[in-house]
Amino acid sequence: MLPARTFSISVAMPWRALYEQIWRPEVFPRWAAGLAESDLHPAGDHWEAIGPDGPIRIRFTPHNDYGVMDHVVDTGEGAPVHVPLRVLENGEGAEVVLTLFRQPGMDEERFAADIKLINRDLKALKAMIERPGRG
Repeated sequence: MLPARTFSISVAMPWRALYEQIWRPEVFPRWAAGLAESDLHPAGDHWEAIGPDGPIRIRFTPHNDYGVMDHVVDTGEGAPVHVPLRVLENGEGAEVVLTLFRQPGMDEERFAADIKLINRDLKALKAMIERPGRG
């Protein structure tokens, strides 16, 4: 078993409306710089982009009725990384929940850096959705 940490952020938007705005892979780079530092490009059954450490391939969960936005990131080094991501109902709003698994061979410093990226990305998502005059 891999050590895991789960992070969440509350967003002032009904969960289904939020999910519909952010589930598409091409929207991820607008808030998830920790995932990709470039636009994502479809390539058959996956998407390709430049990640923090170079080229990556990403497979996303298809659109669904449950707010599941899991994705699998393949950096070409080691096993692909499963990233559970959910949009949950939280009263009149939503909770975005992401679990980070510490990968084999990942030192504490790298794990801490990934935690910072996730927290930054979740805050960017909240700001993107809640900013006045959005979209």
